[in-house]
This record gives sequence, C-alpha cells and structure tokens, in this order.
Amino acid sequence: MTARDRILSAIRATLGPGKPPERIAAEAAALLEDPDAARPRLAAPELPEAFALKAAALGTTIDRIATLAEVPRAMARYLDAHGLPPRFAMQPAPELAALDWAGLAPHPGIAADEPAALGLALYGIAESGSLVIHSGPENPILLSFLPLHHVVLLREATLLPYLEDYAARLAAQAIPRNAILITGPSGTTDIEGSYVRGAHGPGFLHVILIAG
Repeated sequence: MTARDRILSAIRATLGPGKPPERIAAEAAALLEDPDAARPRLAAPELPEAFALKAAALGTTIDRIATLAEVPRAMARYLDAHGLPPRFAMQPAPELAALDWAGLAPHPGIAADEPAALGLALYGIAESGSLVIHSGPENPILLSFLPLHHVVLLREATLLPYLEDYAARLAAQAIPRNAILITGPSGTTDIEGSYVRGAHGPGFLHVILIAG
C-alpha cells in the first residue's frame, strides 16, 4: 500500500459511510429556507447608509449627490481636494459624455500612469461596501486597475443588500467577460507586514453616490 493509499484509507475510516444523495439534498434545501437566519445584519436599515458605512470603514471616500447632472461638480471637487489636474480618463458611456464638463478635460483612453479615472458601477453591495463592475465595449477593464485615483459613480437604485443578491442577478443575464468586485482601495501587507497602498490597483477609491 502506498502512502497515498494509506492517507485516503484513513480519511475514509474517519468519515464513515457517506450520506445518501437525497439526504444531502434535503439538508441543503433546509439551509436555504431561511437565508436571513445566516446573513449578517446590515450596518444600517437603509441600503445607501449601510453601503456608505461599510465602504468608509475600508478606506473608500463617499460623496453623495442628488442627480447625475451634479457629477462634473463632484468630480471637480475631488480633483481639487487632491491637487490633481483637470484631465482624467473617463468611461466612454453615453450618459457621461452628455454631461457638461466645462472646465474639466475627460478623455476616453487610459495610460499606465493615469492619475485619475471616472467610471460607472453596475451594482453596489451594502453588506460589504463593494462595487460591481462588468467589462464591455463601453467599459474598458483597465479603467478599474491603472489609475491611482479611481472615482466610481453608483446609483442608489442599483444597491443590493447581499452578495448572493448579485449572484442571483448574474445568473439571470449574459455572463460578462470580466466581473470585478471592488472592496476598498488596493493595498497589501505581504512584505514584512507593512501596509502598501495601491500595490495591485488604485490606491484611492472614491464613490459618488447618486440619489436620483
């Protein structure tokens, strides 16, 4: 008997006889009967407040505005506050192109050393303060990875309570080539336990939360 055979034999002896498939299916169904019993409580009763609290705890900054038309002013505020130039990369989405960008200089391309970029989130997840972004013809994937400052627009109407709510939406639609979940700015403590910001992506994440 090989070492592998001895290990597998010991595992089988410990596990004992397996459960019949119908019992496994019944136990799985029972777990799904009351999902709220296993879900964590949200940080606040309302989804926008719950999302903002979780996101801010992870280092994401939040700006709340009433309408999409206020986005240029909100973007100008952010750039000014961080001493950034008025030129920034922007997702080539029609609803963004239609806004009044007077005094700012958005451009469609994105460079490897892009200071700032602006894009749209598909969903926000209140449970974790996460953003969901799908790649596509109007949303280049590098927009979420290359800039130092990543500014994301999120409509309150697209907030979902829990991660599995997003999974259910994803199962009912065409699967994108890339589905990105962003939870806070990029950072790592891999090297000697020292925190390094922006190690694998944007070092700053800013969400403009739009009510209407």
